[in-house]
Amino acid sequence: MTLSPPLSLTRRSVLGSLAASLAGGPAFAQGDWPAGKLITWVVPYPPGGSTDVLGRNLALRVASSLGTNVIVDNKAGATGTIGAAFVAKAAPDGYTLLGTSIGPQAIAPHLMGKLPYDPIAGFEPVITIGTIPHILVVGAKQPFQSVADLLAAARAQPGKLAFASGGNGTILQMQGELLQQQSGVRFIHVPYKGDTPALQDTLAEQVQFMFAPAAAALPHVQSGKLRALAVTSAQRLKALPAVPTMGEAGLRDFVVEQWQAVFAPAKTPAPVVQRLNDEIGKALKDPAVLALADKLGVTLVGGTPRQLGDLQKADSAKWAKVIKDGNITAE
Repeated sequence: MTLSPPLSLTRRSVLGSLAASLAGGPAFAQGDWPAGKLITWVVPYPPGGSTDVLGRNLALRVASSLGTNVIVDNKAGATGTIGAAFVAKAAPDGYTLLGTSIGPQAIAPHLMGKLPYDPIAGFEPVITIGTIPHILVVGAKQPFQSVADLLAAARAQPGKLAFASGGNGTILQMQGELLQQQSGVRFIHVPYKGDTPALQDTLAEQVQFMFAPAAAALPHVQSGKLRALAVTSAQRLKALPAVPTMGEAGLRDFVVEQWQAVFAPAKTPAPVVQRLNDEIGKALKDPAVLALADKLGVTLVGGTPRQLGDLQKADSAKWAKVIKDGNITAE
């Protein structure tokens, strides 16, 4: 004969479970997630960029390891903030992710006024995908042989030399602004609709210089069409061992790397965030992903959710100061 538990014990168990679910949100027992449900990986940029290409390759591997489907949804616009806002408003259940970069999460919020999301409080950091160093380049016919030469010319001609960027509010612009603030010189900022046209006009000598993503600039540097004056990474690049860092060129604390990362909506359960961190971390070690990242000029990172959160907060504070000190707006 099977004995039923006392009514009072049953009631206490039900009430305890109900209270726990109300207090802590959805309960995710081990094995309940992802349970075959579709996961959406939002990329807040158009298809074809490094964030999109790398995100799609990681999504395929995460789908395989989780035994579910992961689709990549490009929600481009407003410097990446449209896609970020979409994910911030999504259910915190682990089925909607944001594969993004430094712009929407640490720069744009300080330029664009009030956004429909909080870049820090609105998300759970999952993992850092990687970082992209930049190269300060000038056209081959420009007279500058070093950063010191460029700054000396700028001091001799205040507000005459121009630098290109991929647009207002981009990390490329921010580096030019940081250079002005650290050196005390003034340049003209020429924003373009994307990194490619900015690089084309730098090659054509229409502007004096730009901070270009390493992968985009390297072929032109190696062919002699561009001259590399410095790199923005903490260490010299293996591909350009003779080119100094900005620090070695005399600019202290000038380390700028464009990071890519994955975030989930705020209040996504910690076990789900950790599972995502584990699965994406494994995908980052895949030889094919490593080869792709090398081709894209991305140094893969990985790490913990907390490390990504610390990185985001530090960069947000850094660029907030640059933007405020330079009285920079999105227009």
